[in-house]
Amino acid sequence: MTAVLLVIHVIVAISMIVVILLQRSEGGALGSLGGGGGGGGGGFGGLMSGRQSANLLTRITTILAACFMGMSMLLAILASRSVEPTSILDQQQQSPAPIETPAEPAEPSAPVAQ
Repeated sequence: MTAVLLVIHVIVAISMIVVILLQRSEGGALGSLGGGGGGGGGGFGGLMSGRQSANLLTRITTILAACFMGMSMLLAILASRSVEPTSILDQQQQSPAPIETPAEPAEPSAPVAQ
């Protein structure tokens, strides 16, 4: 379930980025560069007026932001519940592996030069 929510969370985040980038900038020199030019409100190609598209994009941004925040909190709650604190002292004592004695070295196969 967490994986599905995480995928939806990423989709909402990407959608929110796209919707924010579609909005017309109202800051200094950036307003003249973006927004589709000429006061048309940009983006929707005459389908809506500038004011209608601004209202729509603002509402979509608000809805996506609320979904993003809600899903962030839900994922945080799910992540905190799935992890149980464990202590080393609570784990069962495992016996150490038996120590093996090293094998005797084999006799050399070639005669040793003296």
